[in-house]
Formats: sequence, structure tokens, C-alpha cells
Amino acid sequence: MPRALISVSDKRGAVEFAAGLAALGWEIVSTGGTAHVLEKGGVKVTSVEKITGFAEMMDGRVKTLHPAVHGGILARRSVPGDLAALKALGYEPIDLVAVNLYPFRETVARQEVTLEEAIEQIDIGGPSMLRSAAKNHDAVTVVVDPMDYRRVLEAVRTGGASATLRRDLAAKAFTNTAAYDGAIAAYLAGGGADGLPPTLVLVLERVQGLRYGENPHQHAAFYATGETGGLASLTQMGGKDLSYNNLLDMDAALTAVGAFEREVACVLIKHTTPCGIACGTNAEQAYRRAVATDPVSAFGSVVGFNTVVSADAARAMADLFVEVVVAPRFEPQAVEILTAKKNLRIVEVPRADEVTFDYKRVRSGFLVQERMRFDAAEGGWTVPTERKPAENEMTDMRFAWAAVMSVKSNAILLARDRAAIGIGAGQMSRVDSSMLAVHKAKTAGHDPVGSVLASDAFFPFRDGVDAAAGAGVKAIIQPGGSVRDEEVIKAADEHGIAMVMTGVRQFRH
Repeated sequence: MPRALISVSDKRGAVEFAAGLAALGWEIVSTGGTAHVLEKGGVKVTSVEKITGFAEMMDGRVKTLHPAVHGGILARRSVPGDLAALKALGYEPIDLVAVNLYPFRETVARQEVTLEEAIEQIDIGGPSMLRSAAKNHDAVTVVVDPMDYRRVLEAVRTGGASATLRRDLAAKAFTNTAAYDGAIAAYLAGGGADGLPPTLVLVLERVQGLRYGENPHQHAAFYATGETGGLASLTQMGGKDLSYNNLLDMDAALTAVGAFEREVACVLIKHTTPCGIACGTNAEQAYRRAVATDPVSAFGSVVGFNTVVSADAARAMADLFVEVVVAPRFEPQAVEILTAKKNLRIVEVPRADEVTFDYKRVRSGFLVQERMRFDAAEGGWTVPTERKPAENEMTDMRFAWAAVMSVKSNAILLARDRAAIGIGAGQMSRVDSSMLAVHKAKTAGHDPVGSVLASDAFFPFRDGVDAAAGAGVKAIIQPGGSVRDEEVIKAADEHGIAMVMTGVRQFRH
């Protein structure tokens, strides 16, 4: 009789899996809480204590660390000496191991968890059994993910798990234990004085293949870190397969609209930077205002919302070719309207807290930094100019400061009535970005006279202010901090421009 050892923290599907194996003539061995759940579900179970001859001890800390378990898993069926050693001790082979681990990562993700609570969620026997089974995958099937129960059971029904399946499952088991150990190491190491850990262990799991990379001849796939939320939680509801560039632009879109927590916002992304961004009273209005920033560049963009996409918003997008629409949720009628464009990718990504770190790959390593989050606090803002901003100017500067955060440097954004009217990005000098923002505004039919300007970093010279003044800009918001701040402030005073300095840089390389 083949024997399966089932000991799981995540009980999803365990009863059905065990019952399916038992119906095929397998003996089910289990432990503690899992055994109780299986027996309650009508599955006959052999306790681990029965095959080891020892009861669990230390409140279950020690129960499977025994030769009857690991010998049964590790015995090589092709080596007579291994089987003889088992027989001499009265032990039997174990042919399948279904184990998933104590919820360490879920525990430490909770706020105010104690070190003692975290330590108690470090699994010892589980990883040992997984590693033993994965090492001996030539003879043993190892299952760490409940999502694999169905295909394993089907394989058993049709003659047994193939060598390819066993190897794939073994690789998955080692990936799981590596990620588990990495999470424990990161938690115990903590962060240094700067909040960054001395060692980072990254285990990336392939989520999906992509149509191609940055160019069609490059193969690409999306790998997830295991953190909750974000693009790993996306649901595609229509359209072609996603590409590498689609995901980059979707991430940029989520960053952009995420800066607006209390307002409805829409952004249009091209090449990871906004070409249009605006707030509105609803999704449709926000979209129409965002498109109006630069209707020409909006063609082929990725559209992002921080709110539910309504049917009206979907109809508003009917006449524009876009690659992706991404939002936390879509009304059913909106999905129906959007799917009329068979190639349009419709993607839901639930709103969630941003991940902790931002990684960039360089030759021989990674650059790691805290992920930038928009901070709407105004406690450090100052007004160094003679003219103080009017209330409507302050309203627009608050919008512009949130919007410019997602524009790639050197970033200049012109705004009026909580909508961008001109964006200058990716230029080698800030004055070029200022002139480009003005040019883009005028080209799209916007009058920059009376608008406000946001700059992601300080003005190194007064020329950027002079260029803005020449276009009729009446208020500027920028971090300050240049050695030429006095020169820049003087230029603003000469032109009658009100200036706010935030003291915080929002530069994105």
C-alpha cells in the first residue's frame, strides 16, 4: 500500500486530496491538527505517533523529526541497502509528502507582533520533510502548494506522477523553503540605522510569461517577490497578453494615481511617465481632463484610475487607442463596453499598501532604496517670495506637487484647475523641461497664462523661472535647497511669481 504523509498549515483542499488518495488505496499518515481535520472529513488516518513509536513532545515542537519519517522519505528505492535498513527497523517507505509551512510571513506582517510570536511560527519539521522529499523526488512526490493537489491526484489516478512532474514539484518545494528561510533571515536581521537590512534574500516566483520584452525579439516573464498586493494580484479581464512594457507602464500608472488618496484621479502613461493626469468629480471627468493634457501623446498610452471605472468612463475611451486600462475595479457594463476592443487589456489591481523596497538592477548587483511614497503633509512648506499664493493657486499647487511625483526627471508640470496642461520630462536640463512643458501646453491648445508650475527638484539656476514667467506662470512649487535659491527667489519676485518650497525632493531617475 502506498503511503502519503499530509501535514499542512493551509488546510484548503486537504480533505478532498486525502480522500482521493485513500479511495485509490493509499494509507494517509498525518499529524495533530491536520489529522483531526482529515478524520472529521471522513478520512481514515494513521497518526505519526503510530509509525514513530513516540508521542509528540514540547507542545508539538517535535513530532516528525524521526528516522521513521525521514528514513521513509529518503530511502532510495533503487538501493537495496536503503530498503534493507528500513525493513530492519520495521519502517515503511513514504511515497508522497504534502506539507505547507507555519504562516511565518503572515504573522510578522501583522502590526505589533512580538518576537516570541514570530519565533513560534518558524517551522522546523515542515521544511525538513519538504527538503527530504524534494531531494528524493526520483521516488517521492512532494506537494507544497494546495493548487497542485488536483493535478497530482489526477496523475496518481492515471498511473502515477511522471518524473517531470516530480521534478517540477521538487523545484517548487525548494523555492518555497528558500523563500521561507529568506523571510525569517530578513526578519531576524532587521534593518540597520538606515532601515535597510545587512542581507537581502530574494526568491522570485514566475507569475506569467509575457508576450515579449522591451523589444519583440526579447523573451520575458513576470516574477513576483511574494509580497502582498501590487501587480502580482492583477486580474486580466480582456485583451491580448501583457508585455514587459505594459507592466512597466501599469506600475507607473498605479504610482501616479496612488498619490491622490482623497480625490478621483486618472493618468495616461507613455514610456513610464505621465503624458496626462487630472482629477475630477468622477472617473469619466477625470479621464477627459487627463486626455486633454496632451491628446496627441495619449494615443497608445496606458490609462490608470484610482477609482471604479464606470460605463460612462468606458464610453469616453471608445474613440482613443490605448494599450491597457488599469483600475482597482470595473463596473460590469464598463467591462462589456471595453471588451468590444478585442485587443484592449483590461486589468484590475486592488488598491494596496506599497511594498517596502524599490530595486534596480545594475551590473553585478542591485541598488535598493526605500520605495518613494507621496507625502501630502505641508508642515515643512515655506513661502519665501514677496507675493503669497492665492487660495486657488494653492489648490492647484497641491495637485501639481502630487502629480509631478510620478514624472521622470527633470520633471516640470504645468497645472490649472487640478489638471495638468503641460508636462516636460526626461530632459538633460531643467530649463529645457520648463520650455518643453510650455511648448506642450500651447501645442495642445492650453494657455499657460495664470497656471502653476511644479518642479520635482530645485532650480539650479534662475533660467527655469524666467522661462516659466515668460509663459505667464503665476505660482511655482519646488523643493528648494539649491545654493542659488536666493537667485531663484529673486527671479520669482522680479516676475511677481508666488513660490512655495516644500523641502522635499521628488526626483525619479
